[in-house]
Amino acid sequence: MDITFTEEQEMLRKAAGDFLAAECPKTRVRELEEDEKGYSPEMWKKMAGLGWMGMVIPEQYDGMGMTFQDLTILLEQMGKNVTPGPFSYTVIEGAMTILDAGSEEQKKEYLPKIANGRAVFTMALLEPGGVYYEPDGIAVKGTAQGDGYIIDGTKVFVPMANIADCFICVARTGSSGAQGITLFIVDAKSPGIQVSVIPTIAYDKPCEVVFSKVSVPGKNVLGTVDKGWPVVERILQKAVIAKCAESVGGMQAAVDMTVAYSKERVQYDRPIGAFQALQHIMSNMWMLTQTSKHLVYQAAWMESEGLPCSMEVAMAKAYVNENYKWVTERAVSLHGGIGTSREHDIGHYYRRAKAADAAYGGTDFHRERVASKIGLVS
Repeated sequence: MDITFTEEQEMLRKAAGDFLAAECPKTRVRELEEDEKGYSPEMWKKMAGLGWMGMVIPEQYDGMGMTFQDLTILLEQMGKNVTPGPFSYTVIEGAMTILDAGSEEQKKEYLPKIANGRAVFTMALLEPGGVYYEPDGIAVKGTAQGDGYIIDGTKVFVPMANIADCFICVARTGSSGAQGITLFIVDAKSPGIQVSVIPTIAYDKPCEVVFSKVSVPGKNVLGTVDKGWPVVERILQKAVIAKCAESVGGMQAAVDMTVAYSKERVQYDRPIGAFQALQHIMSNMWMLTQTSKHLVYQAAWMESEGLPCSMEVAMAKAYVNENYKWVTERAVSLHGGIGTSREHDIGHYYRRAKAADAAYGGTDFHRERVASKIGLVS
């Protein structure tokens, strides 16, 4: 296992950090969180110009042909900067799903648009029934009609559906369970689609999407009819690593900010960082951040190498979920009253940690997966 950065990866890390700090300072983050779109189209174009959207897309489709581990480095910097926008959803839930299951015609049609920043994608997966990230939770119907399909039903917590050009809609076309699930590429402007933003603590624009007799042509079936769930599982594994990468970036930023503040804030004629009890808290924050990074980059490296890593991914998500919340809670506390204000930057990370906990499965969900891998759950 080699999770050390190459010289090129280190250059990517620094260049991405510098770009995001310059283009999206925290004042701009606040503006974008409160904007109805939730992202900057101008910055999106600049990111596309840097090749970020096409990073893991092969060169034959206008991409850069880089590795998933390279993408993880970029996502960590985005998490460190709490950059709003549909980047990971477009690249992973969109481009990587099409790369995994799409026909050659679909790849030629959609991947260059994604790589060039001309299309925003997201996956419509979760539903109001409460069975999340399992095939039994899919009830939205995809009914064959003529040469195409009619999609009916409601999806919830669809990331940034308010600005998406296309949805990867996961629908039930056959029997129950993992069988009978099909993926569709759906034009977000199709008649019969209603989108409404769900307010959250993270201001991250998840949406309810109602499909009311939405017509989808047969050529927009992604992969094989009734065999879509394995594709979803593979993409969710990548999405979990991506979310963990963003989280460890946020953890590192929270630690750095808290350490810097503890050297400046004076109480009883001493910087608060001089008090042993607070030193121990910040030492734990640092250690949890570093161990979280190790787990995440181990999983990212294995994914990049095509190695089985479902257990490593579940371990990373369960561990990072809890530690991102713990680190940011302590960071807010150590900043005192100002840390609880909307105006201070540390609050961004606390709110993102809360949202990241639920994304792609909470701690208990992934602990159950670890338990299954070690033979405790049949």
